[in-house]
Amino acid sequence: MGPLKGVKVIEIAGLGPGPFCAMLLADMGADVVRIDRAGGGGLFDPKFDFLNRGKRSVALDLKKPEGIEAILKLVEQADIITEGFRPGVMERLGLGPDVCLARNPKIVYGRMTGFGQDGPMAKAAGHDINYIAMSGMLHAIGHAGGKPVPPLNLVGDFGGGGMFLAFGLVSALLESKTSGKGQVVDATMIDGAAVLGTMMYSLSAQGVWRDERGVNMLDTGAHFYDTYETSDGKHVSIGSIEPQFYAELLRLAALDPAVFGMQMDIGRWPEMKDKLAAVFKQKTRDEWCAIMENTDVCFAPVLSLLEAPRHPHNVARGTYFEQNGHVQPAPAPRFSRTRPDLPAIPPTPGANTDQALADWGFAADEIARLKAAGAAV
Repeated sequence: MGPLKGVKVIEIAGLGPGPFCAMLLADMGADVVRIDRAGGGGLFDPKFDFLNRGKRSVALDLKKPEGIEAILKLVEQADIITEGFRPGVMERLGLGPDVCLARNPKIVYGRMTGFGQDGPMAKAAGHDINYIAMSGMLHAIGHAGGKPVPPLNLVGDFGGGGMFLAFGLVSALLESKTSGKGQVVDATMIDGAAVLGTMMYSLSAQGVWRDERGVNMLDTGAHFYDTYETSDGKHVSIGSIEPQFYAELLRLAALDPAVFGMQMDIGRWPEMKDKLAAVFKQKTRDEWCAIMENTDVCFAPVLSLLEAPRHPHNVARGTYFEQNGHVQPAPAPRFSRTRPDLPAIPPTPGANTDQALADWGFAADEIARLKAAGAAV
């Protein structure tokens, strides 16, 4: 079911943030038709590419005019179309915003790039690490005296990219219900990553955030906001920012107030961090969990990708689900009434060509002609 049931989405196949955005829409119940290349191809084994879960795949050859015309016929019925090519590629294919909006004035046209549709670097190649580097966010992540540490590709591709594109598409779709007009959503990973850092800019404006790594309250500079190794080589996380939570940390870790009492004495943070590290080294991760889990310390064990789905809280919430013997995160967020179904398995390229095209209004003879012309598989 899901809150986006009835919304029709065309996804022009790409990598990373574009498929993630379309996955979010599919998770929420949208009918997402992914236009894959005729003949398939890609970085991942399709059956394990969870970013394509819940979608249907239509394989079309975009080098053939019949393939382009088939997409434009889909556009006439769609609410949203998304693409993640460099600026100008869709225009050269004959699928640019002007063409699509002429065929369907209400369509929301989503564009996902790293550097944007304009600007000096608009057409340059890049990846998550480059985009968050230029946003200022990468510089801020890492330990004091060390180099910047990429937070996987979560901040650029998925947080700053796919999430913001999904938010933009749904916002524009909501607006179109009153205006009757579609529009272009220009989502870029630099823009999104920068917005994710709004609080850091706020703290900097207040003079409480230094433009250095590992010396601030939230970047491992503070002893009460960091991860610590335990005696079994695992780790725990502490986020005891507020005074009442810090007091709980002192109580449950049996810390000496004479040593740890001045929480916000920044000059003593390195010393207190070393002493706290020695304390956490005295017990295993499970022993610390028995002491601090479910308390107001703001504590959690650092779990691996394999461990997280087995944690009792995640099990109780259904945060992960298993499909065909493989575990993946469940759709989020939760809804009280229009609860999304668990997504269907990722399709192989072209697995749904006939049925999806038929459901979107193509007659059997039209589908046959597309296949005869080599424009569909």
